[in-house]
Amino acid sequence: MNDEFSAQSDATVTPAELRPPLSLQRRCWELSAVRKQKEKDQAQLKQQLQETEQYLAISEQVTEALETLSGQLFEQELQMIQEKLTIALQEVLEQPLKLKAVAEWKRNAATVEFQIEREGNTEDIMRGQGGSVANILSVGLRMFALMTLDEKEHRRVLVLDEQDCWLRPDLVPRLVKIIHEAGQALGFQIIMISHHDPVMFERYADTIFQFTPSPEGVQVERVETDRQQNEST
Repeated sequence: MNDEFSAQSDATVTPAELRPPLSLQRRCWELSAVRKQKEKDQAQLKQQLQETEQYLAISEQVTEALETLSGQLFEQELQMIQEKLTIALQEVLEQPLKLKAVAEWKRNAATVEFQIEREGNTEDIMRGQGGSVANILSVGLRMFALMTLDEKEHRRVLVLDEQDCWLRPDLVPRLVKIIHEAGQALGFQIIMISHHDPVMFERYADTIFQFTPSPEGVQVERVETDRQQNEST
């Protein structure tokens, strides 16, 4: 028995017998590929972490810069609103009125208070001219608000219901002129409802309908404008 064991121990072991099973080799290859991918992911995460740390280091400066820029742009828009609506007030009312917008920032939000000035004296918008100033300003402010909306989701349609109610009849055509010109410049479709004589709208309106109450209901009549008559001739 001892001689037989010794003979077996001295026997030569072939390379094929030293190889690991094929399934074990495949598992090692898979683990090696996973390791390389993990190392690659680790390098990417490390890069992202460095970029995040760099951003956080300057985040306060970036925030301050953006707030300053937003404030400057907001001030520019307010200045434009003041200029345009001041022109509208002066053209319609023929008075030395100026619109003043006073902005105040609170909690990263702006609040604006509008005032009117006449030769350096401040007047209440809601009381000035019996409400006519407020009528004119509200038209302009609504147009500016609509301009900020996405045209793909919102049509530029503005409905003005009795916007001329506080104006003297002789001033109504001036307001209609301003609205007409602004609507064309900004690409607005404007529907204006008024109790004034349709004659006041003939020069600037594309279409006029007159509604007349009657015992049978409301009669609707299309009024032919001077522009339509000129085009037909």
